[in-house]
Amino acid sequence: MAKTKKAKTDKSSKAPKKNGKKSGKQNKGTEPSGTTAAAGEARRPRPDEDEQGLDFARAWAEFPDPADDEQVFRCDLTWLTSRWSCIFGSGCQGIQAGRADDGCCTLGAHFSDEEDEKRVAGHVAKLTPEIWQHHDVGTETGWIQEDEDGDRQTRRYEGSCVFQNRPGFPGGAGCSLHILALREGREPLETKPDVCWQLPVRRTYEWIDRPDDTRVLQISIGEYDRRGWGPGGHDLHWWCTSATSAHGAGDPVYVTYRPELIELMGKEGYDRLTELCEQRLASQLPLVAPHPADPV
Repeated sequence: MAKTKKAKTDKSSKAPKKNGKKSGKQNKGTEPSGTTAAAGEARRPRPDEDEQGLDFARAWAEFPDPADDEQVFRCDLTWLTSRWSCIFGSGCQGIQAGRADDGCCTLGAHFSDEEDEKRVAGHVAKLTPEIWQHHDVGTETGWIQEDEDGDRQTRRYEGSCVFQNRPGFPGGAGCSLHILALREGREPLETKPDVCWQLPVRRTYEWIDRPDDTRVLQISIGEYDRRGWGPGGHDLHWWCTSATSAHGAGDPVYVTYRPELIELMGKEGYDRLTELCEQRLASQLPLVAPHPADPV
C-alpha cells in the first residue's frame, strides 16, 4: 500500500534570486481570535456538498510592477474579487475530521526561512499566560519541532499548534500570536509565521525568459486551494477557499486582505491591483469567470 502523503503548506513565499540578489522584500493570518460558534448554529454542510471543486474558469490580470521594472504581477481576479472570508469559530469545519475547533492549525506552521522563525521568536517572548493557553508548555519544553523531512515548524501539542488557544480559554480562542497583535494594535502579519498570515492567498514566483532575451520575475497572486498543500492537500477533511459556506462576505478579498496584499505586493502594486478589481466589479455585464463558491 502506498504511503499517504501528509499535507504541508507551501513555503515558496520568498522571492527567488537573480544573480545572487533578491528581487525586493516581499513577504498572510487567517483565523480571527476570540470568535465562537453562534448558539443554535445550523447544520454544517458536508464537505462534499460544500466545496465547489478546483478546476474552473478564472480571470487573470497581468501588469508590470510599478515599483520594479524587472517584475510583473499575475493576479487571479476571480479569487481576489470573490466574497470569501475566514469563518474560524463560526462554521469552519477544520482540515481534520473531528477537530473543527482547530481550523487550519492542526498541522502547525512551517517557517519559510530563518528570518521568519527569528521574527516570530521575538513575539513569542512577549506572550503571557493570560493570552497563551500553553505558555508553560511552550516556554519549558519548547515551541518548535522538526517534521519528518527535518523542516522546522511550530510544535504540535495535543493535536494542534501549540499557539492555538482552545475554546473556553479566558484569553480568547484561536491563535495566541494573533491575539497578541490585536492587543498591541498591530497587524497579525507582524507576529505570525509567514504561511499563517498569507493563507489563503498564495504567492508564487517564476522567471520568464522573453523572446528578446530579457528576463522578468513573474509574481503570481492567487487562491491557496488544496493544491497549495501539496499532494496531501487532497486528503484534508475540508478546505475553505472553495466552500460556499465561507463565501458570504460583504467586501471582496482584495479589500479585506489589504494589509496582507500590500505586504505581498508593495503599496504601488496593490493600488494597481485595486484599480483592476474595481473595474471588474463595476462592469455592467455579468462577471466573466466568477468564483463558483460565491453567492449568486
